[in-house]
Amino acid sequence: MEDLKLIFERGEEGQGLTLLPPCDVEEHFLPEERKEEPRLPHVSENELMRHYTALSGRVHGVNHGFYPLGSCTMKYNPKVDEATAALPGFTRLHPLQPQESTQGALEAVFLCQSMLGEITGMDAVSMQPAAGAHGELTGLLLIKAYHESRGNRARTKIIVPDSAHGTNPASAVMAGFSVVNIPSGPDGCVDLEVLRAAAGPDTAGLMLTNPNTVGIFDKNIREITDTIHAAGGLCYYDGANLNAVMGVVRPGDMGFDCIHLNLHKTFAAPHGGGGPGAGAVGCKAFLADFLPGPVAACGDAGFVWDTPKRSIGRVKAFWGNFDVMIKSLTYLLTLGRSGVREGAIHAVLAANYMKACLQDDFDMAYPGLCMHEFVMTLERFKEETGVSALDLAKGMLDHGVHPPTMYFPAIVHEALMVEPCETETKETLDAAVALYRSLGEAARRDPESLHTAPHKTPVGRLDEVKAARDQILRWTPQA
Repeated sequence: MEDLKLIFERGEEGQGLTLLPPCDVEEHFLPEERKEEPRLPHVSENELMRHYTALSGRVHGVNHGFYPLGSCTMKYNPKVDEATAALPGFTRLHPLQPQESTQGALEAVFLCQSMLGEITGMDAVSMQPAAGAHGELTGLLLIKAYHESRGNRARTKIIVPDSAHGTNPASAVMAGFSVVNIPSGPDGCVDLEVLRAAAGPDTAGLMLTNPNTVGIFDKNIREITDTIHAAGGLCYYDGANLNAVMGVVRPGDMGFDCIHLNLHKTFAAPHGGGGPGAGAVGCKAFLADFLPGPVAACGDAGFVWDTPKRSIGRVKAFWGNFDVMIKSLTYLLTLGRSGVREGAIHAVLAANYMKACLQDDFDMAYPGLCMHEFVMTLERFKEETGVSALDLAKGMLDHGVHPPTMYFPAIVHEALMVEPCETETKETLDAAVALYRSLGEAARRDPESLHTAPHKTPVGRLDEVKAARDQILRWTPQA
């Protein structure tokens, strides 16, 4: 296949097209010192459309095929959500309009805050954070503000399990804490003895995902949160895996004090391609005064923006990623109370079905029932065939299936983490199982075919080490 050029590399001087309507407002011009013409491509309309159509053919998303990326919930994005977010009453608002002229939008924010609070067992919610890691940072700043408000500046450490998402320790450091990493036990859950030894007067809090990154609901979850509370710390819930338990059990009832939610994962707003995301943060009542403001509230004269009394301040301009929130609110209203619970149940069923089908062909990192995702270890498989987890993942690309997450979490060697999601049919899951098995057979019969995969994609096997070390992050035009 011909190398795909950048749009800036196409066309010739003098080619072009006119897509913009005539200007209907007073024209203003840049000052002389800023009048250097921008380097824009000179292409005809045909060339422009062909270029972006060709680009779209090189993209793989949930609209193209199975996308079982572990811990990322690449579910479908209902078109009704997109249509609702595109309503003129939402898209034509200005963030600085008077509150009385935006009552519908304010009510939508208030309703979304309320529904997310009910789902998570939290008393208050802010929609400001822009994404998951941003929500993590916000939640940790709440914990920090709480301890400082009590004059307790000695609590400087955040406990993080070794199976945590990589953003957890990074967010803790950005919030000004030091990180205490604790190991998982043989069952993939928190080692209680190590946790008890780590928790003490310098503990500010714990960051935990439950079910955790290996897809296991920690059976000791209340003992874990009680241990931290007994030491005077607070418990932060990473909501990345909430889709496994939403509507079934609430983090607030597990003993967590604050939480972030990935609306762009759990609640069906588009995820991937760089965003936009939305990382709503919820908390118990005793932390509500510290939330970033303003938050939507219901007053005597209607809905208003209200800033909590001891707010940590804004974490994003204006009101958060509003349109992303509208998509998630539409999703919640469409599903209703029973539908949210059903989504979680189907996510768990799909993962356990695939795990049961594949456990005789590949080693599972942890036996028994999983939640929404499961982790395979290809360590023994690689010793027997010479084919790595990376090779197997590359082989999937030739069959129109996006690979699962590779080599994560780091506590599992040659890991493949599979999350089939609640929205896939049994036929799709059966086809994926058959593909895994056929690639396993190919590894034993012809390992070289997987060492050099993929063969049918526009770009073949890349030198990933070189790509990481010799990064070309921007295009420079030729003189």
